[in-house]
Amino acid sequence: MEIENKSVGWVKNIQWKRILLYITMAFAVVVMLQTEAFAAPGFTIDVNTGDTAGGLGNLDLLFLFAILALAPSILIMMTSFTRIVIVFSFLRTAIGLQQTPPNQVIVGLALFLSLFIMQPVVDEINVNAVIPYTQGQISQAVAMDRMQDPLKEFMLKQTKPADLNLFLELSGEEEKLTTIDTDKLLDLGLEIIVPSFITSELKRAFTIGFLLFLPFLVIDMIVASTLMSMGMVMLPPSMIALPFKLMLFVIIDGWSLIMDMLVRGFL
Repeated sequence: MEIENKSVGWVKNIQWKRILLYITMAFAVVVMLQTEAFAAPGFTIDVNTGDTAGGLGNLDLLFLFAILALAPSILIMMTSFTRIVIVFSFLRTAIGLQQTPPNQVIVGLALFLSLFIMQPVVDEINVNAVIPYTQGQISQAVAMDRMQDPLKEFMLKQTKPADLNLFLELSGEEEKLTTIDTDKLLDLGLEIIVPSFITSELKRAFTIGFLLFLPFLVIDMIVASTLMSMGMVMLPPSMIALPFKLMLFVIIDGWSLIMDMLVRGFL
C-alpha cells in the first residue's frame, strides 16, 4: 500500500511538471505574439550570420533562449501570478471543493489574469527595450537594463517597506525605509527586490485567503450546530454545508468579485 501511494505521488509530481512546462511555453508564445518585434512582416531567424538586419544573429538567439529559459522564474517570482494562484487555491479549499475547479483551470486562469495585469509592463519593455534592440539602436547591456526597470517599478509598488528593509538589512545595508519611492530605488538589484516582492505577495495572499475563509466557516458552524441539535451526529456537516456555500458564492457573483479585487489590487 505504501509503495502504491509513493507511485501515485510520483506520477502526480510528473504531471505537475508537465503542466508547468506547457504553461510556461504558452506564456512565452503569448508574450512574443504581443510584441511588434516578433510579429513584424519580414522578421526571420538567421542562425548562419551575425547580421541583425531583418533577422536575429547568433548572439541574439542566445539572448532570446536565455530569456525563455528564465521564463518560469519570471512568471512565478516577478509578476502577479503568485498572489492570484494562491488566492484561487484558498478559495477552492474554503468552499470545500477538492478538485473543482481542476488545477489546470486555476493555473490557466491565473496565467491569463497575470497577462492582463502585466500588459502595460510588457508594452513598456517592448517599446523601450525589445524594438530598439532588434533595430540595432541599443546594445544588449542597455536592453537588459531597460527590461529590468519596468519590472522593478511594478514589484516595488507592491512591496511593503518592512519586507524591503528586511532584505536590505540582510544584504548589509543600514538604511531604513519608511515609504517606497520607486524612482529612487530602481538602482537596487533584483536579488533584493524580488525576494522582498515575493514576501509581500505571500503575506497579501494569505491575508486574502483568511478573509475568504470567514463567511464559509460561519456556514459550516451553523450547519454543524443545527445537525447536532437535531441529533444527526453521524451525518457529515461538510456534505450538507457544501450546497449552501455554493449557492451563496453564486448569488453574490463571487468569481467576478474575486477577479475584480485581484486586478484592482495591482492598479
